[in-house]
Amino acid sequence: MEVSSSQNSSSSVLWFFKDKGFDDNNINDMFKRCKRLEGLESDKASQNWSYLQSIGIQERKLPSVVLKCPKILTFSVDDTLEPMVHCLKTLATKPEEVATAIIKFPYIFSHSAQGKLCPLLGFFEALGIPEKQLGKMVLQNPRIVSYSIEPKLTQFVDFLTKFGLSEEGMICKILVKNPYIMGYNVEKRLQPTAEFLKNVGLTKSDLQKVAVNYPEVLCRDVNKVLKPNFEYLRSSGFGDNQIAALVSGYPPVLIKSIKNSLEPKLKFLVQVMGKSLQDVVDYPDFFKHGLKKSLELRQRLLSQNNIDCSLNEMLYYNRKKFCLKYGSTT
Repeated sequence: MEVSSSQNSSSSVLWFFKDKGFDDNNINDMFKRCKRLEGLESDKASQNWSYLQSIGIQERKLPSVVLKCPKILTFSVDDTLEPMVHCLKTLATKPEEVATAIIKFPYIFSHSAQGKLCPLLGFFEALGIPEKQLGKMVLQNPRIVSYSIEPKLTQFVDFLTKFGLSEEGMICKILVKNPYIMGYNVEKRLQPTAEFLKNVGLTKSDLQKVAVNYPEVLCRDVNKVLKPNFEYLRSSGFGDNQIAALVSGYPPVLIKSIKNSLEPKLKFLVQVMGKSLQDVVDYPDFFKHGLKKSLELRQRLLSQNNIDCSLNEMLYYNRKKFCLKYGSTT
């Protein structure tokens, strides 16, 4: 692809990009997405490039950062880059966390440290999130800085409050455990998932446990993930009440891969272990354990020693304690 004539007027920065290893396709794409590059001088681009290196972003990772956000080379180091980096450093517990956050979301510099990040931090602090946990949350999902307080975050908090999760510490646990949950649309994703879980048979208390312990379940699409898993469990012989008990006991059963997890484990349960579906209803954590690394090994050891026990007894202990209790595989 030929470099366009409009880009030829910015030959200085074009040579900068070529020197850094960008090909013509990438250069064209960046110029299309960021008009500010047309007036950018190579000295300015070099200054920003060097600054990003100085804060810990490795040379080999810088091209992907710039490809994601070409505008990053046009920002003022003193007025934009440095203030945001300074704020992020106050949230970090390890030096590399700031660089990692910027690599994840270089568009963070499109938002003002004082005008956007600081108000967001205040909003989360008002929810009772301690500073240390707040830093962990923001650096794990720096895209949070792009979220609006009104209406996005307030709508999200209202959604959680309706679950009865306004008690001290609950919202904090959810957001720290899975800060990505805030990125999902309440009306299009979180609310439909909550309604589906209610229809499956989960009580308000059950929904609270899902939100606090397995927030990733709330993030999954009803039609693409939850319903297919529900129908698979039905087709496998579970009744609706049994499925409700399964989901209540181990909510990720609705988001596990049918082909790679649910199906082989249920076949192993019935055909090899000789257990019934009710056995797994009584111990839903069965689905938490790996087939190769846990279930097959333990079942083989029990069979060798002619031991019959419940799933709870079989899976309650870690591997070392299990071998001590039921014998050694060596």
